[in-house]
Amino acid sequence: MQSTAKQIAEYLLQIKAIKLEPTNPFTWASGWKSPIYCDNRKTLSYPKVRIDIKKAFAKAVLAKYPDVEVIAGVATGAIALGALVADELNLPMVYIRSSAKAHGMTNLIEGDLKAGQKVVVIEDLISTGGSSLKAVQALREADCDVMGMFAIFTYGFQKAEDNFTDAKCELETLSDYNTMIDCAQEIGYVKEEDVAQLKEWRKDPANWRK
Repeated sequence: MQSTAKQIAEYLLQIKAIKLEPTNPFTWASGWKSPIYCDNRKTLSYPKVRIDIKKAFAKAVLAKYPDVEVIAGVATGAIALGALVADELNLPMVYIRSSAKAHGMTNLIEGDLKAGQKVVVIEDLISTGGSSLKAVQALREADCDVMGMFAIFTYGFQKAEDNFTDAKCELETLSDYNTMIDCAQEIGYVKEEDVAQLKEWRKDPANWRK
């Protein structure tokens, strides 16, 4: 039986949510050169993929945190994902803005959230974890119990692991970079000679191709 991590990786490659270009790298907003570009918002456009991801999230959340009370999505990429998971689990849902509104109630967290509630956070993608952990901090400042975070995919950077450890926040992902590379090889998405480049980038992305 195919593992969830492998199935999700295949989906991301098939629908081009993940694009791999080792010989013609992308430039991220940070200025980093990268052989990979990931946009997991595309998963929402494919019902079969969307449903399987929703169910995988729900199963993983219940297995690890059966007493979860609220699902929180991180804006903007994981708002819809959070809503899907909350609906599957029949739980309340909130979402966390990247910054507080400049008008009205100036909310950072949107939805009905009470102090002390047990919250699981849903993300679409983990790179360094910086923006994701800001959402965790916002929930903690609202006196909520952040049980952990789940994401579709992680690049697996050491910096992200360190950041989540420092923040004392558990992270689990449905799939990951190593699984995706193995899958890309199996289905012929990348050539054998490109795999070394893909693995090398992950070790030091800030300085790759400088």
